[in-house]
Amino acid sequence: MYRGRIEKDFNIWVSKGMLSADTAKAMLAEYDSRETVFSAGRVLLVLAAVLLSAAILLLVAANWEAIPRLVRVGGIVALIWAFYLSAALCLGRDWRAMGVALLVLGTMTFGGAIALVGQMYHLSGDAADALLVWFAAACVAALAFRSAALSVICGFLAWVVFGQLLVDNDASFEGNGYIYFIPGLIVVVIALVRYTNAGAARHLAYLLALAWLGWLYLELPEVWLAAALFGLGLLAFLIVSLPMSPLYRFAQDAGAAPAFYSFALAILGLAALHTEIDGLGQEVAIGATTLGVALGGITIAGRLNGAVRFLGYAVFAAETLYLAFETLGSILGTSGFFLISGVVVGLIAWLVIRLEKRLAAETTVEGA
Repeated sequence: MYRGRIEKDFNIWVSKGMLSADTAKAMLAEYDSRETVFSAGRVLLVLAAVLLSAAILLLVAANWEAIPRLVRVGGIVALIWAFYLSAALCLGRDWRAMGVALLVLGTMTFGGAIALVGQMYHLSGDAADALLVWFAAACVAALAFRSAALSVICGFLAWVVFGQLLVDNDASFEGNGYIYFIPGLIVVVIALVRYTNAGAARHLAYLLALAWLGWLYLELPEVWLAAALFGLGLLAFLIVSLPMSPLYRFAQDAGAAPAFYSFALAILGLAALHTEIDGLGQEVAIGATTLGVALGGITIAGRLNGAVRFLGYAVFAAETLYLAFETLGSILGTSGFFLISGVVVGLIAWLVIRLEKRLAAETTVEGA
């Protein structure tokens, strides 16, 4: 999608004489040469590695009763080493796609080895322990090979650990204390993302952070926690979005994700506060705060961050309709509510158009 957009822009600039055709061609060639650029061949190779890994895992699950234990263990350990050494050889010869596929095979096979050893020797512990060992091994491999693909696998494994802990504990505080280690896994995944330049994996980490905080509130539905989520999200959003912040440039290097997910956390906190309030006065106060945060998010980061802008519009519209329903709708009845809703939506549309024009004008002035 992004590649097609920049190619279209280059063609427009070439047609207007703002950019030479050779320069545009060279810039596109440089972009296509980046490892992080989408490639159907690379994706198919990784999918093939995942399918082969699934076959290995299913073979492990069969338990190979006819094969002696030591032979089974030695065979799967040899297979892991073969995959990793072959990956190192391919990467050394700049066969990137094949090397990544072999790394995926080695990491997935390691998970199968954990299952095999635990099954054969009836080792104590639960599935969460095994998944944490698998996660740690995947992180070591990602660091050793500086592999973006393995960072993505680490992100998925962090989600699997979280899901397994919820299943083990019936989604409750009680039970395995590992549930409090999830923020640590998130930090590890984000660090790997920065080290391996695995842009896609950062979304897995940020979404896991939102999911964990949402679970925390569901387990402890208190006003103070909802307010803390809102305050934390708003503070983080300001830190990564305001140019005077010392972390602004660092956050900009990470793309649009930090601002969007911190903004989403603030909205999550406000949504939680909506469930805790009681009375018309509190509803109006929280509603006004939500509208102010939505408009503030659009004003501060909306010009450069389309995701924040879209979320801000959606929250502003939803909150306005909610307030109209809660305050005037119950008084005027259904027909009156729809009449008011139509007027409100029209006003929102007018406001959005004005904001879009202002943001476009600011972008034009800065680019001049």
